[in-house]
Amino acid sequence: MCKIEFLLCPVCKSKTRIMLRPDTVLENFPLLCPKCRQETLINVKDMVITAVKLSTEKIDK
Repeated sequence: MCKIEFLLCPVCKSKTRIMLRPDTVLENFPLLCPKCRQETLINVKDMVITAVKLSTEKIDK
C-alpha cells in the first residue's frame, strides 16, 4: 500500500486539500492554503516540499 500524506502549508504548517503520493512530482505549483489564505509556489519531489516563492499578500474572496 502507498503512503499518502496531505500537503502542509509552508507558511502556517496546516493541512491543505492536496494529497501526495511518493511518486508525486510538482514544479511551480500554486498552493493556496485554506487556513491562512496565502498562495505559495512550491516544488515537490520525493515527498520533499520546497517553497519557491512565499506570498506576502492574503487572497480575499
